[in-house]
Order: sequence, then structure tokens, then C-alpha cells
Amino acid sequence: MTLKPALAATLFALAALPLAAAPDKRAVTIEDLHKVKGVAEPAIAPDGRSLVYTVTTTDLPAVKRWTNLWRVDADGKNARALTVLDKRDSSPAFSPDGATLAFLSTRSGTPQVWFLPLAGGEPEKKTDVPGGVGAFRFSPDGKRLFLVADVWPACGADLDCNKKKDDAMEKGKMKAVLADTLFVRHWDTWEDGKRTHVLRMDLADAKAPLVDLTPGDFDSPAFSVGGGADFDVSPDGKELAFTSSRDANPSFSTNVDVYVVPVDGTPEQLKAPKNLTAKNPAFDGSPRYSPDGKSIAFRMQRTPGYESDRFLLALYDRASGASRVLTETFDSWVGDYRFHPDGRRIFFLADMKGRTPLFDLDLATGTVQVATAVGYVDSFEISRDGTWGVLARRQMHLPTELWRVALAGKAPGTTTPLTFQNQALVAEVDFRPMEEAYVDSPSGKKIQVLLVKPHGFDPAKKYPVIVNVHGGPQMQWADAFRGDAQVYPGAGYVVAFPNPHGSTGWGQDFTAAISGDWDGKVMKDVLAVADWLAVQPWADKDRIGAMGWSWGGYAMMWLAGNDNHFKALASMMGVYDLRSMYSMTEELWFPEWDLKGTPWQNPEGYAKQSPSSYVEKFKTPTLVITGQKDFRVPYTQSLAFFTDLQKMGVPSRLIVLENASHWPGWYDMVLYYAAHLDWFHKYLGGAPSPYDPKALVANDVFGKEKAKETEGKVAPK
Repeated sequence: MTLKPALAATLFALAALPLAAAPDKRAVTIEDLHKVKGVAEPAIAPDGRSLVYTVTTTDLPAVKRWTNLWRVDADGKNARALTVLDKRDSSPAFSPDGATLAFLSTRSGTPQVWFLPLAGGEPEKKTDVPGGVGAFRFSPDGKRLFLVADVWPACGADLDCNKKKDDAMEKGKMKAVLADTLFVRHWDTWEDGKRTHVLRMDLADAKAPLVDLTPGDFDSPAFSVGGGADFDVSPDGKELAFTSSRDANPSFSTNVDVYVVPVDGTPEQLKAPKNLTAKNPAFDGSPRYSPDGKSIAFRMQRTPGYESDRFLLALYDRASGASRVLTETFDSWVGDYRFHPDGRRIFFLADMKGRTPLFDLDLATGTVQVATAVGYVDSFEISRDGTWGVLARRQMHLPTELWRVALAGKAPGTTTPLTFQNQALVAEVDFRPMEEAYVDSPSGKKIQVLLVKPHGFDPAKKYPVIVNVHGGPQMQWADAFRGDAQVYPGAGYVVAFPNPHGSTGWGQDFTAAISGDWDGKVMKDVLAVADWLAVQPWADKDRIGAMGWSWGGYAMMWLAGNDNHFKALASMMGVYDLRSMYSMTEELWFPEWDLKGTPWQNPEGYAKQSPSSYVEKFKTPTLVITGQKDFRVPYTQSLAFFTDLQKMGVPSRLIVLENASHWPGWYDMVLYYAAHLDWFHKYLGGAPSPYDPKALVANDVFGKEKAKETEGKVAPK
């Protein structure tokens, strides 16, 4: 593959310039984040004349959030709501003939598929699957639906059987987990024996029974972070492609494969799907049929057990059975992708230097061009005629809206706004843009730092600074709207988002450099950024703090025992004791790769990189936040950290969000932001929190969610 020279000028030289705040705009508050309308899930009508999307609205005082469907013309005119209930309507999809809009809705309880006739009429419920439907897809002729749902393997598509077993589990007096193998739990759920399967539903005959197309004691499609529908149907409607992990030990294997079965196959055929990627012992997924049906594209990795290996795009030829990699020389992770309707090009997203450009791959030549490189694209779709696409796009200072991008004509790459859901709020509130800087690291690399300066920024003044270290650790901070890039600047802080070693978007070698070296180059990068900030004319060198979530939380815990740069720390969902973490987490392939073996194979490496090895050096005031339902990084890691901070006499506060997993819910984030503002106000001197965290915990401000808080009263040693 070759990268066109124009890419350098189009992409790598991009730098977001600071935007002056309008005099009449006000600083961002926590409430403002919950006034932002969430715009997502664009679906283009078959005739290309309109599109449907979702809009999520929050009522903070009432502790309510709901999602409705909206429709807008393809030129951005005539935006109107299609649904108005305070339920969750999501995943809109047009029927192939464009006459019906299908969507998932919780209006009857669990998510089910509903049909809305676009010529007029009320939505009609089409499914009644126990536990709900996770995703769905029309057959190309519109006569069938393919549903993703969790079922009991012994029941398959028998809905009555599934309901009886669900009821027995829910109403039974014995509440226990029994396991003979791993996984015992995953992300935020205890494994109960149910499996994710694809069910076939015939729309012409309401009495026709559902058919389980992926039977067996396997998740088919395989689990996908973010809940993606990892399956596709061939253009002739005769074949289903799906993913499944069928290794004997899935908790320490990343080997997911792409399988196919005939849609009208016999029970014997469905029980023995064809594995298209059996030769690759690493991940293969995200299958999509080419428009002519001759090929299946998929994403793949080459290194078994390494979940942060480079994601390549490959193409399987259905006639010959051969596969070829399409992005061999493209040194970044291929994300979501779509075929151009003519089948000659593929559009895909990839992290690239703090942004996620939409790339255009020519299948004949292997040439990659940038279709558009502004900000962060959450999702996209391509029109049936291939002349334009729609992006759900955001920037640091702009919440997500839909944008139309030209893919043909005189000015390809030109974008125009289609939705204006947040226009009034953006006109009122000073959402802060990012600036981009590069800091010299001891490694010899230039480390990108995205800076967000406070409301009313005056370069002659000095401000407190917060360094925010990202999780993953293999991910990137990007030019993307996010709460912590707005709430803290709204309270008078400069926030610095560094992309140190381990970050994506800078080549796979840069990403891979963190594995086995959690306490090495990446920490030197973070400290180099802190040193650089300390000498900036607008930074108060005596008021620099740091925060981080997940792996970033680990970084805070490690810094607590290895550094004196920061006046205050905040660690969220962090990894504290690497030895115990190994045996408490669920996806064991991650520590086995990133920490180079098991604890008994590499005890020195685990001990050296573990924050728990440096307890006697703890002295920085630290806020600790965790979720009780987090099974990825169990809350006991944060509890142990807090215990040791207290034993060392370090001012510290622990907040355990009872209903939170690794990602707290939207309402949990009210306490999250309030607790940070309260903590950093105390130690860095920014504006105080508008809410007392103790009042929030006691439910004296909003709602009914619960959390537990413990604050240390001891003096520092």
C-alpha cells in the first residue's frame, strides 16, 4: 500500500488553533455536560433523500435519560422527531425498500425490534425475545430479520423454553454462581450459562418459529466491547458470516474466527459452521460481504494473545478460499469500515495523531487517501450511490453532530453540517478548544500533548494544571468532545492530555513499546510533560496535579510511590497490585502479554512494575474512585490502594460507586466530576465544586443512585 503525498499536508500538519471565547459565553458547568444532546447512529435512507439518527436527552434533576429517533433531509433541512417517548429508541435501520424504519426500543420493557411505517402510522412491536434483542439486520430482500440475542444453548430459538429458564433463575431462592471453567465473569456480568446467538425470523409468516443459526455452547457472534453486531448476511441472502471464539480456554486466548453457515441450512450444517480463518491463531472479526458477494472483508491481528496488536484489513475470496491483507503497510489500527457500493473501494476509520480520519482505500492499487481528517469520527455510513457519506463527528470544543462528507464530484472531502441539536448550547457556553504541543521525551521522541485552557484564559496569569493520563494503555487522546476536557477548564484549570508511549496513532512500534515496560518510557514521557508544563508562563509550577482512569489510574498509583512532581493525584478504576490483579481479572491474555507472562513466570517484572511495591514512599494526597461492579479491574484494587495510603498517613479519599462497572454510568459521572473538583480545589486551588460530594452520596442533591465514601482524616507523614 502507498500513502499519497497529499496526506502529509492534509493530516500530519493539522493543528487546532485556540479559539477566542465570545464575551457573552459563560464557563462550562457539570450541568452543561448533561444538557448536551447525544447525536449518534446515522442511517441513510435507500433513496438517499434523508437519514435517521438518534438523539439522547438528559434531565439531570429528574435523573432520567432517554433516546428518540429523528429524521432530517440529506441537505440538513426539515429535522423532525419521529419518536417522543421517554424510553430508549436506538439502532435505526431502513428496510431495503425504504418503506419501514426498524429500531430497537425499551418501550415495552426489554429492547425489542419495532417497525415504524414511514408513510404514516404507529410503531409496531415485531419481536418478543426473552431478555431482549441486542442487534438486528434485514435480509437483502427484506423478508427476514436476523436477531442477536442471549439464549440458553439447550433452548436455542425456543422462546418459551428460554423464558421458563429465565423465570426460574430470577424467581428462584438459591442465588449462586457455579463454574467449572473460566470465564466466571466478564466486564460487569457473571457468566450464567447463556450464550449470544443469531436467530432467523421470517417476517412473512408471524407463526413461523425462529431458527437458531449459531447453535451450541459458544458466543456466536463473539463478545465485542461496545456491543457491536459482529455478523453480516450475503447480498443474495443465502449465507451468514459471524464471529465466534471456540478455543478451549477463552479467558487467555484472543483467537476469534470468522465462520459462515447457510441461512437455510440443516441442523447438521448449522452445528458445523465453516471456519474461514482457522489458519490464523489470533483475532479475526468484523466480517462484511462485498457488494457483489464474491468476497468477505474482515479485520485481523497476527499475534496470539496480544489484544493491542495492529488491526489489519483483509479480504477473503469466497471462490478460491484465499485471503489477502489489504493494509500491510498502513501503520495504524483499522477500525470500523464500509465498502463503497461499487465494491472497488473501502472506507475505514483509524487513529492518527490525535484524530480519527476517514480513509479511502483503493482495492486495485492499495492506495490510501484521507477522505476527511477533522476531529473524531464516532461512526459513519455511505449512501447507496456512493457520492456522499454521513459522519457522527465531534471535536474537543464541539459535541457530536452529523456532517455530510462529499465522496465524489469537484470537492471530495468537503463537509457540511446536517444536524444542529447542540447549536443553542454551543452559542451560550464556552466549550473550550484544544491546542496542540509537542514535548521532548528522554526517549528521543516528540510526545504530543493536547492542551485545553480555561474559560477567560489570560496568558499573563498563572493557572493550576491537571495532567490527564489515558487508559488502555493502548489508545489515544484525540480532538474529541469529552467531559473532563470541559468541566475542569470551566473551573479554571489548564488540562493536558499527553499521548505517551503506548498510545495509538503513532505507528505500531510506538504502541507496542509499553508492553512489559509499564514503569519505563511511558512514565518518563508523562514526567517530561509535567516538566514542560512547569516552565510555561501561564502555568503555576506549584499547582500541578494528575489524574487517570483504568491504566491511567495505575499510572497515578505508580506515581504516588515514585515521583514528587504532583501536588495531588486522582486515580480511577486503577490497577494497584499486579500479582493479585492477575488472578482477579477475567481476560487473562492481557496481563500475560503486557506483563510478559504469569506472576510465577515473571515475578520480578510484576513486583517492579506494581505500585504496591512502593507503599513506603506514598505521600501525595490522592482521590481514589472505583466501581463495585467492575470485573475488569476489581474494586478491591482501589480498596487496597486506599488502605495503604491511609496506613502511610497520606490524605486520601475513597469513593466506591455501587452500580458502576469499569465505565461509570452517566449519573455516576455527576459525583465523579464533583469529587474531582472538590479534591483539586483543596490541593490545587481551582474553583470549588458546585456540589458537595458528601451531599451527592447522601442523595441530598439529585436522585437515588448510591455510592460509598470514606475520607481519611490523618495528617501526612
